Amino acid sequence: MTDAAAGSGSAAGPSPRGLVVTASNRASQGVYADKGGPLLAAALEELGFAVDGPRVVPDGDPVEQALREGVAAGYDVILTTGGTGISPTDRTPDATARVLDYEVPGIPQAIRAEGLAKVPTAALSRGLAGVAGRTLIVNLPGSTGGVRDGLAVLARILPHAVDQLRGGDHPRPAGATGSES
Repeated sequence: MTDAAAGSGSAAGPSPRGLVVTASNRASQGVYADKGGPLLAAALEELGFAVDGPRVVPDGDPVEQALREGVAAGYDVILTTGGTGISPTDRTPDATARVLDYEVPGIPQAIRAEGLAKVPTAALSRGLAGVAGRTLIVNLPGSTGGVRDGLAVLARILPHAVDQLRGGDHPRPAGATGSES
């Protein structure tokens, strides 16, 4: 990530680190290949992140364990894909909530809004976003369309979010319009 990508006043430091976790009972059993995780990893790399994963785990407690390990390892961002719907096996938001120190509700709201412009079922995503320690965690849907919608939002905000979590100032993001409050 360049300083321009992070905005002026950046808390310069080592390249940001990202972890991708795919929550899927079937993909973790080899029933089908993970498609969303590799999309997330490639997008983070394009944003200048050093990326680990995707780590494919069953939904539920294994997701919580992967998140806790990622926070302990000091990742700047952990992105999950899968397990955000309303089926009985979709437990990723519940696992995430147990790890977060606080939520950042605007991120999943923006991701759902991006998806709703295309498909009404985007409203069914229970994905969360928030901070644990100094790690931003964001849940994305398991569909590749949902991942792409999430990436459309995240590409615009992740550099600034990481800068903030690293102690950066509050510069106006490049390209921002409107009055400052």
